[in-house]
Amino acid sequence: MLNATQLKEFARRRRSLMRTMGNGAIAIIPAARETLRNGDADYPYRQNSDFYYLSGFHEPEAVIVLIPGRKQAEFILFCRERDPLQETWHGRRLGVERAPEALGADDAFPISDIDDIMPGLIEGRERVYYTIGVDPTFDSRVLGWINRVRATVRSGSHVPAEFVALDYHLHEMRLFKSRSELATMRRAAKLTAQGQKRGMQACRPGMYEYELEAELVHEYRRNGAVHSFLPIVGGGENGCILHYTENQDALRDGDLVLIDTGAEVDCYAGDVTRTYPVNGKFSEAQREVYQIVLDAQLAAIDCVRPGNHWNMPHEAAVKVITQGLVKLGLLKGKVATLIKEEAYRKFYMHRTGHWLGLDVHDVGEYKVDGQWRQLEPGMVVTVEPGLYITSGKGIPAKYENIGIRIEDDVAVTKDGPEVLSKDAPKTIDEIEAVMAGG
Repeated sequence: MLNATQLKEFARRRRSLMRTMGNGAIAIIPAARETLRNGDADYPYRQNSDFYYLSGFHEPEAVIVLIPGRKQAEFILFCRERDPLQETWHGRRLGVERAPEALGADDAFPISDIDDIMPGLIEGRERVYYTIGVDPTFDSRVLGWINRVRATVRSGSHVPAEFVALDYHLHEMRLFKSRSELATMRRAAKLTAQGQKRGMQACRPGMYEYELEAELVHEYRRNGAVHSFLPIVGGGENGCILHYTENQDALRDGDLVLIDTGAEVDCYAGDVTRTYPVNGKFSEAQREVYQIVLDAQLAAIDCVRPGNHWNMPHEAAVKVITQGLVKLGLLKGKVATLIKEEAYRKFYMHRTGHWLGLDVHDVGEYKVDGQWRQLEPGMVVTVEPGLYITSGKGIPAKYENIGIRIEDDVAVTKDGPEVLSKDAPKTIDEIEAVMAGG
């Protein structure tokens, strides 16, 4: 059951969305489906982010209906009924009777009755706000309800004339985090930082990547969190594979290990990457490359300020990285020309960040009217430059198979960037001290 503060927060979000929709509209938001893993075993259930954002409700087989201006009820929830037999086997349910008090719903109905009730709720509405294409099966049900209303037009029924993409309006809301959301994201970032530090303290040559992964997951679970995505634990050349998730190889003395991971707290994601030496000491070549990436990240973080546009942190990182690659002798030519030609992409092929929130790659437009959007307080981004130097012609042996990424979670505030994941050791000296037991 939500506490009073949470009830107010979710109610505020629904009111904001309904103001945008206006009277004469109806919004339909289904919960995520349970997903079969194999046999009769499901994957761990994770609620749809839009559904959770508007309700705080974690159960499957549920639908939110919002009808602004409707006197009888504006927020209607369809959910599972209490069932002692099913609850004995599969766990407790909130139930229809408790939903209004527990979630702040104006009314609640059994999910088994939705096909009978929804056409009546849709009838008379001018616009239907709904996200088409995410769940084709549910799309068909929505169209079926519309068609049932259409079939009674001769009896005086009014069919909605317009479908409106719900995600555009709702995702713009989600882009700007409230104080309570930021507090949760600080918690997620803090736990992620603790996991990274735990990995550094446990790491030693001869361990397997999955052993380090277990350290991360242990730290999250012991603090009531889960991982927000499959952890990336890449030792040596595996660190040069951007989305490496096999996590099965042995960690070798003299190699680096790249760990990209996040704790999830109340559905909000952390996403932090650290790269460190398996044996606890950076080689001279590793130090050179690492410091370039760190300087690029610090320059990018400094650009996470209100009024700067979305691409400025990336531009700052690219400049520092290109300068560094020239200094290492891996690129030759004038820095400005190399940037224009994107020569750096041989070693740095991804962008410097993404929105962060209920989803790891969170919702929100990066451009507005064809232009990079300006950063504003309440937005949260990741800042994650990297260098990935594989073996090949013209690559000095000392730099081969060095993969380094450094990533932090950064909130935009009126006073500048707030690094939510600041507790994760990041400088060369800090990392070596932690790994030495300091």
